[in-house]
Amino acid sequence: MITIQEALDLVLSQNQSYGTEEVPLTKALGRFLAEDIFTDRDAPPFDRVMMDGIAIHLLDLQDPLNPSYPIQGIQAAGVPQMSLADPSHCLEVMTGAILPINANTIIPYEEIEIKDGHAYLQIEKAAKRFIHYQGSDSIKGQKVLEKGKQINTGDIGILATVGQAKVKVAKLPKAAIISTGDELVDVGQNPLAHQIRKSNVYSLWASLHQDGIQAEMHHIRDDKEALREKLSTLVKDFDILLLSGGVSKGKFDHIPEIMEELGVQKSFHRIAQRPGKPFWFGHHETFNTKIFAYPGNPVSTYVNHLFYFKQWLYKSLGNGWTFETKELGEEIPSNPNLARFISVNLDPKNGKAFPLNHNGSGDLFSLAKTDGFLLLPQRAGDYRKGERFSFIAIR
Repeated sequence: MITIQEALDLVLSQNQSYGTEEVPLTKALGRFLAEDIFTDRDAPPFDRVMMDGIAIHLLDLQDPLNPSYPIQGIQAAGVPQMSLADPSHCLEVMTGAILPINANTIIPYEEIEIKDGHAYLQIEKAAKRFIHYQGSDSIKGQKVLEKGKQINTGDIGILATVGQAKVKVAKLPKAAIISTGDELVDVGQNPLAHQIRKSNVYSLWASLHQDGIQAEMHHIRDDKEALREKLSTLVKDFDILLLSGGVSKGKFDHIPEIMEELGVQKSFHRIAQRPGKPFWFGHHETFNTKIFAYPGNPVSTYVNHLFYFKQWLYKSLGNGWTFETKELGEEIPSNPNLARFISVNLDPKNGKAFPLNHNGSGDLFSLAKTDGFLLLPQRAGDYRKGERFSFIAIR
């Protein structure tokens, strides 16, 4: 067996670019930017009014305000800039409007009373305020989004602001998810006493869908010839294969042997970790296909996918993925032979991680109760309360 770090290094060494493409802005959410994004003009592009009220010319902060100001007109948002012709007058202004020429402060409606064409002030002094100055957010040509960033909802607004009707993003790999096992039936079926419904493939499908990948799902029965025939086609047709089951030491676990027969180069099989020890990873040089073959227990599949595949995908498409750390809330005995991914709940008050009791890697329902997994490294000493460890969140 190899260590977690050795396995991760081997997986990340197979990171792969799949080129770039342009997508409409409305299709860009969750994709990875393939270029830096710069502002095409100052933001805001003009001195912008921040409050509904009146615009006046304030000479000095120490000077008292006029008791009242005749209203010259209204500067609405979306209309050309007006000019305050007389410093003793004012212009009504709306939020988002361009600041009138010769005006330098805004008095909100809450601080004035309008009557008979005049604005009567209810304050004696004012600062030069409620103006969003041109270029104060970003100047023209400034980088605002980095290449490799996964586009979030806030980024969509930025892309719209700088005129990116189409966005250059990293192309996504073509993926297939494969379940194996005669005990599995479709979700819509009523399983017999010795059968269960497929679940791992749907968890994997959902995870890929979060990152914009529309994967195909396949099932292959526990027959060596059927596995060889189907996998020989899938290896040629897809960039990545995600398999669930068939990699342990059972008599029907044929995946490692078949992959060797198909010319897939094994990077590793079995990692010194729990759960997910039998994880198998390799690649086909001719077709440039990456194969992630997970053990069949649902928590094992899920942990390996979140930790290894997600880091591989983000490095391939962007700038990588860094896990946050969480403080361990209680002492846990060590296991010098294995690293451990432990299911934890986070204390809502202080964020500390506490182990969740469950029935092992086959307990699919435990995923609904946990906030994520804490990675406890392989070592001789116990894991002490207050130590910080990498936290893999359930997404």
